[in-house]
Amino acid sequence: MGDLLATGSAWLQAMRHEHAAHAVTYRRGAASVELAATVGRTEYEVDTGHGIVERYESRDYLLRAEELVLDGENGEQTTPQTGDRIEEVIGETTVVYAVMAPANEPLWAYADPARLTIRVHTKQVGAT
Repeated sequence: MGDLLATGSAWLQAMRHEHAAHAVTYRRGAASVELAATVGRTEYEVDTGHGIVERYESRDYLLRAEELVLDGENGEQTTPQTGDRIEEVIGETTVVYAVMAPANEPLWAYADPARLTIRVHTKQVGAT
């Protein structure tokens, strides 16, 4: 018998992707890919060391790891990097988010034990 938890996780990721995701454009320089993403958020607390705790909230995108393949990158799967952008159409506005996270937090992390989904942390940097 196969790994029941891995099977359940794959099913859950597929349902999230099918019913809760919408189209975004992931960009790195001139390279890009259109893919489906689910929007989430992460709250951070950073102790400044001076008795002050700063709170941050990032807009997160849950992406299928296998779909993060940028054109011009030899068709190889990649992982998020500083400087990457995610463009999301909200209403009639294209909102641009930069891949970033506060303090010493990682830019991204796998969202499931099977490493099927990547959670990318971002901040809004523009809109058109």
